[in-house]
Amino acid sequence: MDRAGVLAWLERYVDAWRTYDSRQIGELFAADADYRYHPYDQGDEVVHGREAIVRAWVDGVPEGIASGRDEPGTYEARYEPYAIEADRAVAVGWSRYWTDAARREEADTFDNVFLLRFDDNGQCAEFTEFFARRPTPQGR
Repeated sequence: MDRAGVLAWLERYVDAWRTYDSRQIGELFAADADYRYHPYDQGDEVVHGREAIVRAWVDGVPEGIASGRDEPGTYEARYEPYAIEADRAVAVGWSRYWTDAARREEADTFDNVFLLRFDDNGQCAEFTEFFARRPTPQGR
């Protein structure tokens, strides 16, 4: 995987998140992919397999793993490759959330790091997310 390939995958990831389109989500991941919402996830906390990943995105992930499905128009994100070696990549970026789709008030911004491993078809075989909420600026 090269930088252009990882960047294209990340752009498709954001678009799939924006639309929650099952086909788009499924095309991102290998049939036997593992998806971790946190680096410490193990056992049942790891979403295993393309179908389970699509279900988790579309139906909202199980409580306790993440916050569930985001409402359309209430978020935006941007990620880019930071380091790439063979089939592995590290991506960095941010995701920003508003209280409603009119985007009148920012709710949260998170800084993100993704650990990615791709298969020979350019689909993600392993996805691990690290995130940290930015402190709220004073006066808000």
